[in-house]
Amino acid sequence: MQQYSSLPEQNSQIDATPTLLTTIQQLRAELWLEHSLNQLQTHLNECLLSACTTVPQPRATEAEIFQTLADNLSSALNTSNVAFAKYTVGIALFQSQKTVGKLFYISSPSQRSQLPFLEVTDRKGKKLRWRSQDPIALEDLQYLASQQPPCAGQLVNDSGDVIGWLIISTAPLNSDCELLEASQAKLRSQLIERAAKQCTLALAQLRQIQFLQHKSQHLDNTNRELERSNQLKNQFLANTSHEIRTPLSSIIGFTHLLLAQGYDPDRERHQEYLNIIQSSGKHLLALINDILDLSKIEANQMEVQWETVNLPGLCRNVLALVKEKAANKGLKLLLDIDPGVTTLVADPLRLKQMLLNLLFNALKFTNTGTVGLKVFTKGIFVHFTVWDTGTGISQEDQTKLFQPYFQATNGEEGTGLGLVVTRKLAEVHGGCVQVESEFERGSSFTIILPLTPMGEPWDDAAKNQGETSFLSLFPPLAVTPNVSREILLVENDLPNAELMEIYLGKLGYQVNWVNNAAKMWESLQRLAPAVILMDVNLPDGNGLDLVRQLRENQQYQMIPIIAQTAMAMKGDREICLAAGVNDYISKPIDLPLLASLVEKYSQP
Repeated sequence: MQQYSSLPEQNSQIDATPTLLTTIQQLRAELWLEHSLNQLQTHLNECLLSACTTVPQPRATEAEIFQTLADNLSSALNTSNVAFAKYTVGIALFQSQKTVGKLFYISSPSQRSQLPFLEVTDRKGKKLRWRSQDPIALEDLQYLASQQPPCAGQLVNDSGDVIGWLIISTAPLNSDCELLEASQAKLRSQLIERAAKQCTLALAQLRQIQFLQHKSQHLDNTNRELERSNQLKNQFLANTSHEIRTPLSSIIGFTHLLLAQGYDPDRERHQEYLNIIQSSGKHLLALINDILDLSKIEANQMEVQWETVNLPGLCRNVLALVKEKAANKGLKLLLDIDPGVTTLVADPLRLKQMLLNLLFNALKFTNTGTVGLKVFTKGIFVHFTVWDTGTGISQEDQTKLFQPYFQATNGEEGTGLGLVVTRKLAEVHGGCVQVESEFERGSSFTIILPLTPMGEPWDDAAKNQGETSFLSLFPPLAVTPNVSREILLVENDLPNAELMEIYLGKLGYQVNWVNNAAKMWESLQRLAPAVILMDVNLPDGNGLDLVRQLRENQQYQMIPIIAQTAMAMKGDREICLAAGVNDYISKPIDLPLLASLVEKYSQP
């Protein structure tokens, strides 16, 4: 009985040998799978690490990710027939309707002399061979995916979109052991599926790295721009401080001399002092205006007052303003106006400002020779060319001319704002500024403006109003009314009040000055002023509120009121006009303009 009972145990041990061998081969296959996937992950991580390299440039791309996948699977499966088909529906428009993609990133052949290709056997037993860039049909991919083990698998992104196909040929695995070969074959589908997931995860990480690098580069560029802007601002403040202090020194110094010596109008030297003070004051005003214009430009709030401009008269007036400076340097001034040039719809003050900026620049950089202004029409545009025989501008500096705060020549006066303001004013008018220059041979700047504003209505009534406004820009130096007229001056500042009182008094007006609202109401009980000059800031009230009260009172609502104020920012003029004033003049007061306005509104 015992002999019979021992036989099954011996047979059981013999029968267990193949099972044990199968288990060992299965473990070896699983180790092969994990090792292959670990190798792939290591190489993908190397690609991602390469993508983080910023010097000189990031090296890893999506192409390297795909090629790494193909090469690693080729090594794991011991075959050179591994490829990736990029999913491209659009290709069906140019190829067969069955075509859905192209082959890319085929694993490298063992012999370098060979070109990489993918070879598979179709359902009819026919061998198919594709090289890089060859189209591949959807039915072929589906057939390969349906094989056991599968020879193709989809790569799907996080959104569930198919981004491509991973393809492995049906070539047998090269293994010395049939059991190991069979075990690996069973795990091939896992290898394809898990390798595809590793690839899609690596692609997502690569895109994240590239996004962060782009964001970092953008931040670096922004920081560099901010640093540059800060440097320019600091340079601008330093230049502005120098520009302000220079004329202020002259104003304060020569005023001190006049006070110390006692002003004598007959002394020629004292007249010279006053001319210097006046010139320095005008320089300060021009500097402040440039800064205000720049702030409006940067805020995109530059506005113009459209009028019909008499071009010959304006150009002659502009040249008259720079005549003295040209004479002091021994330069010749030329004005060449085409006979056909008569009028232009523009803002006369802004046009005058643009031309003066260019003329002063030309005079500044010209030591001998000529500075000229040529005006001519070309189609629907007017060209204003300011040319000189000066030092010229290098090609390098020409590219920077219209940058804020840039100065072509070190050591020259100015803050580098004039050309920036000029170009912006030209653009607001629908035009542009062009420059031509040759170093040491002179320069020419051309303002090109349309004859009428682009998209602006311009009827006859507006035209007539524009011509009237233009005439007021150039009033005579002295106005002599037929009869004396009373002016009520409401002004808080004593020096400004004395200045206007003396100036208007010399023109024949009787000026009654009050410095607050209460005194204004008292004066109106006994006066019938032809014009009221109203300061906006008063110690006991707001000048615009007083204007509204006057307009509500039937007794005073017809008296012309001119606001004279230091409010000179965007919208200030409109605020004053909306309160009920007839006109507006900003401080510092342009005395000839003030005389023109008073004359205009004091007429019976």
